[in-house]
Amino acid sequence: MNLQLDELHWQPDSGSLFERLRHFGDAVWLDSAQPWAAGGRYDILVAEASMDSPAAPVATDGVDLDRYFTNLASWHRERYQGITPADPGLPFCGGLLGYIGYEPGNALHGITPHHPTVAAMPPIRLAAYDWCVIQDHLLKRTVLVSLPWVSPARRRDIRQCLGPGASARQPGTFRLHSGFLPDSSRAEYRHAFERIQEYIQAGDCYQVNLAQRFRAGYSGDPLIAYRVLREVAAAPFSGYVDLGGDSALLCLSPERFLSVQGRQVETRPIKGTRPRYADPDRDLRSARELRESPKDRAENLMIVDLLRNDLGRSCVPGSIHVEKLFELESYPTVHHLVSTIRGELAANRGPLELLRDSFPGGSITGAPKRRAMQIIAELEPCSREAYCGSLLYISADGRMDSNIAIRSLLCEGSDIRCWGGGGIVADSNGDQEYQETWDKVGRFFSTLEQRFGTHAPR
Repeated sequence: MNLQLDELHWQPDSGSLFERLRHFGDAVWLDSAQPWAAGGRYDILVAEASMDSPAAPVATDGVDLDRYFTNLASWHRERYQGITPADPGLPFCGGLLGYIGYEPGNALHGITPHHPTVAAMPPIRLAAYDWCVIQDHLLKRTVLVSLPWVSPARRRDIRQCLGPGASARQPGTFRLHSGFLPDSSRAEYRHAFERIQEYIQAGDCYQVNLAQRFRAGYSGDPLIAYRVLREVAAAPFSGYVDLGGDSALLCLSPERFLSVQGRQVETRPIKGTRPRYADPDRDLRSARELRESPKDRAENLMIVDLLRNDLGRSCVPGSIHVEKLFELESYPTVHHLVSTIRGELAANRGPLELLRDSFPGGSITGAPKRRAMQIIAELEPCSREAYCGSLLYISADGRMDSNIAIRSLLCEGSDIRCWGGGGIVADSNGDQEYQETWDKVGRFFSTLEQRFGTHAPR
């Protein structure tokens, strides 16, 4: 079955197109953060989710989740059988798209968190979309891609919605009603850090990713905040998920989790971070310090080994290889060390099996993975919710891409929640690790407080 393509007018910033699509409901924008981010190319915009895909379990029970992934994989194969891409340059042609939160990972590994999970946000939101808008910022091309069963009348309505002269809904407002504050005190963070050091010294684990949560009060439309944040903290695996009303997930992640192109699998873990500085000399020293840091390189290597093991559950034996190790990548607010691992997906495995058996990403758990997750569940007082989960798509033609949902803010009700974390190893310094949690998200806080805080100019 052939896809249907309608060429549209390319927009330098996909935000204006997304504004026009939001009224269809269930809108999601997978955002390469052009024109600010390096390395991004495609934006994927969807809305009007179909209701016929298998429903995700509300309770995060491991047996139910395993059954859900199995059923979803069967449903995907049957629904999209015979779909062939009309253009191999398009990354997504309709299919499944959404997020998986961190907590389903606990269930898949048989771990019960010590903290209560009280969020209204569903732990999994993967919906089927019959059409999408793809922005290719390299070729300056915009395409409406529709599956064969989308009617000509519906395609015409969407084209009219996005055409020249079409109006978006009236811009709303956004306000912060308090500054961002951590839910845990510095002393509580220090206690958790010291417990991790005890576990490491006892040989229980080698590395544990410890995060803390920050909160602020807000009102209004979170998309306004997102469009401001992407100007100062752009990243190629960003995304915005409309959760209804004035609730949304805002993600400005630089990290790919898993991609599948044909039978080729890739993961690109980030481990090792330093802040950026306006002064060029200081910024260069920060980057050099990260590149030459034995501690950060050791952390990165631990996670590379962990992910090679995870991929080994789904890839052809002998196909897994480290293509790049300890590469420096610089983003508007931080420098990172990034490695690239590739393999070939086994014949009896598909993207959903790969995702299930590798979830959550090892770069945000620690090593060994299950023991690190048990320690996280013991020591972190708050649910991670969407943080350290994944935004992803599984296209009708079998391609998949996904991120690690770091640098994420959840706007829900009147509360913004944001998390920052880092890997703890034997030679970590508690004060430095605490500061790193702020370094990773502090620019978000200062930007929103200055622009939308109670003392900001109206």
